[in-house]
Order: sequence, then structure tokens, then C-alpha cells
Amino acid sequence: KADGTTDGSGRAVGSADGGRGGSSGQMYGGSPNRPNPKEFARVGDLKDVHFAFDRYEIRPEDAQVLEANAETLKANPSWALLIEGHTDQRGTVEYNMALADRRARASMHYLVSLGVRSTRIAVISYGKERPMCAEVSEDCWGQNRRAHFLVKAQ
Repeated sequence: KADGTTDGSGRAVGSADGGRGGSSGQMYGGSPNRPNPKEFARVGDLKDVHFAFDRYEIRPEDAQVLEANAETLKANPSWALLIEGHTDQRGTVEYNMALADRRARASMHYLVSLGVRSTRIAVISYGKERPMCAEVSEDCWGQNRRAHFLVKAQ
């Protein structure tokens, strides 16, 4: 796995913390303040990115999603961004918290490489605690392995 490395274009594909991760629900990122997640809301223009099982690298199809998200964020400079990291239900709580953190951070670094200011971004890891889908199937697990984007006006 890549740990804060790039994909050849200078875009980050790993984690900012060298893979040590794990936030236990704590937020951090480029923002010096720890925002309240309840102050953030989903915006239809920002799409989730998904990850392969047990991975946190940005896949080509998700790079396109992040590029579109970056354009939306740059067009709305007053928005603060919260990136939630999520996993599927398999694995331990501790492992999934760390993996979800790496996913959120990989997404954050990719957006920063595209020109979004890091001071606008915070990340939080939810691990497997907030599944989007509760079925026991590959399709459902794939929906849960995601980075989710929320914003608020600053």
C-alpha cells in the first residue's frame, strides 16, 4: 500500500500519517479548528468516492469524482469541508477506524493536490459504525467503503 506516495502526477494516493491512522472519531486535517460534524450538510454536487476491500488508494474512476469535487469546492471558497472515512462491516473496530482514517486522508490529500486549501478541510473516521447499507453482500460492502463529503459555509 502507498503511504503518502503519489501516482506519478503528484497526487497523493496514501495516507497523510504514513498509515499509522486511527482517529477514534476525532477530527483533524488541515483545519486548525475541530468543527462540529452536526454543523455540516451534504451538498448534491459533491459525490462520495469508494475504495477496494482493505485499501485506501484512490482508483482512477474515483480520481475523476475527486476532480469534479475539487472544482465545486474551488468555485465555493466559503465552504469548509468535512471528509468522513468509512469501511464495510468486516474487521475489528480498531482496524476499521484506522483504515477509514486513511481513506479520508487520502481523499483530503488528493483534493489538496488539485488546489483545494488544506485549511478548509477536516477529516473524521467512523470505521464501520455508520454503514450506508446493512445487507451482507459484496455490493453492499462496496457501498460502505467510502469517503463521504459534507460542507458548511464559513
